[in-house]
Amino acid sequence: MRPNWKFVVAASAAFVCLSIPATAQWLDFPTPGIPRLPNGQPNLSAPTPRTADGKPDMSGIWRGGGPSYRFNIAQDLKPGDVQPWAEALFQERVRDSRKESPLARCLPVSIPFHNAFNLTRIVQTPGLMVILYESPNSPHRTVFMDGRPLPKDPNPTWLGYSVGRWEGDTLVIDSSGFSDRTWLDSAGHPQTESLRITERLHRRDFGHLDFEMTIDDPTEFTKPFTIKMDRLLAPDTEILEDVCENERDAPHMSGGNRFRMTPEMLAKYIGVYEFAPGREAVVTLAGDLLYVQGVNQPRLPLIPQSETVFMSTATPDGFEFVKDAQGNVTHLIRLDGADQLKATRKGAAKP
Repeated sequence: MRPNWKFVVAASAAFVCLSIPATAQWLDFPTPGIPRLPNGQPNLSAPTPRTADGKPDMSGIWRGGGPSYRFNIAQDLKPGDVQPWAEALFQERVRDSRKESPLARCLPVSIPFHNAFNLTRIVQTPGLMVILYESPNSPHRTVFMDGRPLPKDPNPTWLGYSVGRWEGDTLVIDSSGFSDRTWLDSAGHPQTESLRITERLHRRDFGHLDFEMTIDDPTEFTKPFTIKMDRLLAPDTEILEDVCENERDAPHMSGGNRFRMTPEMLAKYIGVYEFAPGREAVVTLAGDLLYVQGVNQPRLPLIPQSETVFMSTATPDGFEFVKDAQGNVTHLIRLDGADQLKATRKGAAKP
């Protein structure tokens, strides 16, 4: 059974379970029609399946391809790529420990979040596709393949309106008509009604899906940007019904301790910290927020709990900076439950 998924939604309630999936829903039942190796395991390198009309068959259950982007959709962007108002709102939400997050309030989350997180089922027909997500309240999308255009004056919705077309063997999905009530990621980047998303899906063999997602929102970003992900087929399992009941925890949610540090104080912690050869964490500063990024890890904002202790907004990890007698920062300790990992400061990183 897959574990329940949890998020840090408030300083006073660090972990809140947002769903209670059933204990048995055919999670080990062999998927019919799957090509298999002599040992019975799925042959994910088998040729791409095709439908009766010759199109690549995208049907199946696919794993999220970019888990780091669900925490910070803008992690690859440069300073200035995010409009000032959106960056300020993002930072304020981080400081409030994401108290107003849709996840914390049992509200739908965005398409970019879904694409990076957990399991997705695609059901393909010639006239439309249905996309189902293993996520709170089991949301779904309909992608119309019948040639209709996107609506010109849509009534904004959580997941927008989607139409698809084929470019050779690549499925291209255009979506618009989004509500501004949800977030692009769990950290707090806003979603606006001017957002337009283009997804490109190419099934290169039986078990591997090349996926690109272009986010174009001139209200929030200074230019469009594209995220690339590799998605892997998840055979012999099913997506679980997922019901959000987190409103029961609402009275315990708060906006954090509101402890503040000036950029001048935070600048002392900028640097590269080495846990082991080839395993480093880079600490940077943007505005009055520190960010930490490890190898193959997302760039996460940190919330100060004291002058030396910080917490991540997306994971249970804490971080403590260690100073010498002269007040110089020499080490970083990652606090992971009962475990403590020590990293030695190597040098300075650019803000």
